[in-house]
Amino acid sequence: MSDEAHYTIISADCHAGGSHDQYRDYLESRWHEEFDAWRARYRNPFRDLQEGMRIRNWDDEVRRGEQHTDGVVGEVVYPNTIPPFFPSFVLFAPQPRNREEYERRHAGIRAHNRWMADFCARFPAERAGIGQIFLNELDDTVADIEWCVEHGLRGGILLPNLPPDCDYLPPLHDPVYDRIWEVCQDLGVVVNLHGGTGSPNYGRYPVADLLFIMDVSFYSHRPFGQLLLSGVFERFPRLRFVMTEQGAAWLPPLLERMDKVLAQIRDTGRTGELRYGEEHILPRSATEYFRQNCWLGVSQPGPDDAAAAFELGVDKFLWGSDYPHREGTFPYTREHLRQIFSGVDPDTLQRILATNAAEIYGFDLEALEPLARAHGPTHAEIAEPLTELPDEPNEALLKGVPAMAG
Repeated sequence: MSDEAHYTIISADCHAGGSHDQYRDYLESRWHEEFDAWRARYRNPFRDLQEGMRIRNWDDEVRRGEQHTDGVVGEVVYPNTIPPFFPSFVLFAPQPRNREEYERRHAGIRAHNRWMADFCARFPAERAGIGQIFLNELDDTVADIEWCVEHGLRGGILLPNLPPDCDYLPPLHDPVYDRIWEVCQDLGVVVNLHGGTGSPNYGRYPVADLLFIMDVSFYSHRPFGQLLLSGVFERFPRLRFVMTEQGAAWLPPLLERMDKVLAQIRDTGRTGELRYGEEHILPRSATEYFRQNCWLGVSQPGPDDAAAAFELGVDKFLWGSDYPHREGTFPYTREHLRQIFSGVDPDTLQRILATNAAEIYGFDLEALEPLARAHGPTHAEIAEPLTELPDEPNEALLKGVPAMAG
């Protein structure tokens, strides 16, 4: 491939959602009166959902203009704005606790899913939308998954990450959810887990936010171990599980530790003073289950994440910009790629930037080729190492500073 060839870039982690006016149009009419009352009380605390920035979530002209200027021509779209009746940001909101809460918020995510289907249908080659589900009523969960498939949300579904203090729903390792894994496997639905979720309620203490930011990575990673160790990947070998915006550097040492523990249990039936029975034995290693079932959507990767990609296998690594969040790579995606990936072979980097995402989420790379030629960076451009930061670097560039120092 020549130096003047253009990279096709698909971000495996972007976010979008409707405005409250838009969501009202997608909400069943029987909820309109209650929605209007809820909306009148709601106050938005999030900077990227306030005036000046929030239109990036739904305005096609603004969004596509910024994405294309940044070199990105395809996106996997997670939710972002606040659906009807939600208490907080959609990724962090806990599962509903009771029937009344469930009915309202379930109506809200169904409104979001309808909005997302139309949002993606306007530019189907460029957008793979992810649908939302709850785990309270599994009949509804299955129906929502089937609806997402029928309405073209090829990004799959967003798995709720149940925190350890969620005592009103079974944990994710409970076999009751086999029904969900089975329908996702049979329909080819990708199960996505987004970082930042699954933390317990720390209470109203000054230290709560500090505890959250120190613990959030651990709680984000828990579902991987829960599904693997409970045999979900053994029972459902064709299930596709993508862990997004969680980095990658954490996974090789965890897999190494899990491999040793699982091998010791297989060989000896014990670890230290603890004994294990047949129900604890998995026939394969954690690394083998990862290779079989899992992918990483790595947003604004740092040098350690990029190194982990080659250890885990570049076919398991999906690059993400996290648009439109402030910590994402926009508007410095080209600089970010030069900073982290300048020495990577173009064929390998193209796999990281688009081919893997196309295979998982069903993007047509030929359909994206004209946009890539018009907006994507050239191989020569990304091969030029970044030696100087712009005047106002964003968080993604500052994250990669150690690579520049080397």
